[in-house]
Amino acid sequence: MKKKIFITIIDNIKTLLGALLIAILIRSLFFQPFYIPSSSMEPTLLVGDRIFVSKYSYGYSKHSFPFSPNFSKKRFFSKNPERGDLVVFKTPADNRTDYIKRLIGLPGDTIQFINGELFINDTKILRKLINYKKIIRCGNFLLETNTFTETLPNGTKHLVSYKKKGTLQNTQKFKVPLDHYFLMGDNRDCSKDSRYLNSVGYVNNLNLVGEAKIIFFSNDTNISSLLKFWNLNNSFRIERLFNKL
Repeated sequence: MKKKIFITIIDNIKTLLGALLIAILIRSLFFQPFYIPSSSMEPTLLVGDRIFVSKYSYGYSKHSFPFSPNFSKKRFFSKNPERGDLVVFKTPADNRTDYIKRLIGLPGDTIQFINGELFINDTKILRKLINYKKIIRCGNFLLETNTFTETLPNGTKHLVSYKKKGTLQNTQKFKVPLDHYFLMGDNRDCSKDSRYLNSVGYVNNLNLVGEAKIIFFSNDTNISSLLKFWNLNNSFRIERLFNKL
């Protein structure tokens, strides 16, 4: 009897370990879920969005795996990201914290804001006003913003928001180093990104984790958290379910 119980326990442990291994492989090599905790990517991504990120889009580095094991300083099956991609990466400051931003500058590019307008390689980026006076939360504050459609040099179009009053006017000219990228939030006046050289700065190719692909769930955390499941019908954003990014 004791032997049968022991065998049953061992079989259950093997099953659990097998399931854990499969989960780790899927998370490391294929898709990983992420939660959006801030408004830095509004209006594209909202606080409370849950997304799947493709781990194979740019190949694999140590940051593709849990705890970023330091087994190599190379990227395997490397693929170059494209301007406009929504990229999840490890911040250069600690190589541990996950950020998601939009890829704006490629290696060798120059990036600069002049009189509130974005310039890439000394060419002003076209943007078209589509929404006037949209209110966006920035931490504990509410920002009155204008929303634009921005068109990058490769033709990629996406939404961006700028404060109606007090938006960022001028910056230094940023020169993107070799094997690095310049990434910014779509909520341009509420985003810590590559413009902040001391905390984020230029992002090394090895720090790329993957490309955001789809929203698989979204709920308005200002109304209800997932723990208050009885109130989910009021906070669940059904219109965002399975939206491609």
